[in-house]
Amino acid sequence: MLQSPPAVPPAPQMPTHTQVGYPGFHHGVSLLHGWLPQVITFVAVFLLIVALARFTRRWWLWIMPIVAVFALAVVWASWTYTNDEGLASDPAPKLLWIAVGLAGAALGAAVVGIRSGSWWQRIVAFLAIPATLLNVGVVLNQWVGYYPTANAAWAALTAEPLPHQTDLESLASLRNTDVGTGRIVPVDIPESGSHFKHRTEYVYLPPAWFQGDKPPTLPVVMMIGGEFNTPKDWVNSGQIMQSVDDFAKSNNGLTPILVFVDSGGAFNNDTECVNGPRGDAADHLTKDVPAYVESTFDASADPAKWGIVGWSMGGTCAVDLAVMHPEQFGTFVDIAGDLGPAAGNKEQSIKRLFGGDENAWAAFDPVTVMRKHGAYPDTVGLFDDLTPPASQKKMASDPRVQAYMRQQQQVDESKVGMGGKDGVFDTGEVGAAEELCSQGQKVNINCTVHTTEGGHTWQFAAAAFTSSFPWMTARLGIPVAGISS
Repeated sequence: MLQSPPAVPPAPQMPTHTQVGYPGFHHGVSLLHGWLPQVITFVAVFLLIVALARFTRRWWLWIMPIVAVFALAVVWASWTYTNDEGLASDPAPKLLWIAVGLAGAALGAAVVGIRSGSWWQRIVAFLAIPATLLNVGVVLNQWVGYYPTANAAWAALTAEPLPHQTDLESLASLRNTDVGTGRIVPVDIPESGSHFKHRTEYVYLPPAWFQGDKPPTLPVVMMIGGEFNTPKDWVNSGQIMQSVDDFAKSNNGLTPILVFVDSGGAFNNDTECVNGPRGDAADHLTKDVPAYVESTFDASADPAKWGIVGWSMGGTCAVDLAVMHPEQFGTFVDIAGDLGPAAGNKEQSIKRLFGGDENAWAAFDPVTVMRKHGAYPDTVGLFDDLTPPASQKKMASDPRVQAYMRQQQQVDESKVGMGGKDGVFDTGEVGAAEELCSQGQKVNINCTVHTTEGGHTWQFAAAAFTSSFPWMTARLGIPVAGISS
């Protein structure tokens, strides 16, 4: 029998990544380290060298400057776009810009030397373009950890079924059986409450859901991914299901239902879970999804039994939805989110996300929402954020750096917390988490900020989820050994 959630549940002591590990991130050939990324880089550089070596000394005198201009132009354009759009919370590694420069050089070598060299040299020159672009993808992936293994990348690209995936029609035949592990069900949730065009979403049903003649009324956790996302990302990129299965096995098959939602409608459509020109994502998540899950899977309609876990942009969504709709969501976990919905700095965000309507921005700004709402008697949140590596900590302690950061905050306060810029010299969003929790505590939101040294990657997100999942489960009313209620 499910228990009522504790009013103030005990917050877990967040383990470090070393303690947690990255469960499931070693199934297959790694794309994050090891021989495969090295081979891809070697092939890309080798083809580029061959492409350039076909030119005579006389050609080099005028071709190499042109190739260099191509490389620098591509790097500049990529860097400008990334910063203008606020696409990254952390500064990109230098290796990424080197890889982008190599791709620009390959493009330049192929274009300006299209009539020089033998036929096989021209073929090599054109092969250098996709090879260097692939290398850019590998370096980018190493930065964000989107595809931990070649297997994960292949499964995503070929749309392979998720682990233990089944369909709605097969659920009846599994009723009152020992399924061993939970099942993931693809669903097409009606858009009647939002008119938000979304992709296929997924629902995880734990083993306990299949026990008995009818489903138990289980709590629900809405799972939201990052800015560039698919609804499968928590499973394919985060690879959390082994941890979920292990927890369910140790907890008599009882876990919340997990709903892997679509907050974008397309991979590169950053809605920040708001209603605006990019789609009414907020309405989809607050109207379409709960109604469907409650009616289709007999899930609880009690807001105390609904929680949200979000990573990066999804972490921002988790806080925002929880403070805007306490009547629907009682618990949230924000993993490395921003201070508020962001698509660049504040002015850019208002234009891109809300069509220039500042009142609409204020309606979705969590700090503004909390101040206007007043006391939240039943909302509880956990923030899991990043701390800088030791080298950056040492740099941040330099008085000159501190003075510079204070100056930056004074000069451009509109950018604080927007587009990953929180005025804190770190590699994560610790400043945003601390500010949100501080504001939340003023209106009786019980929250805790946990920090771990690491990078803004899916591996960090998976470790944070694994650490917080038992706490979330207990908070939603399911008994968990070792966590009192």
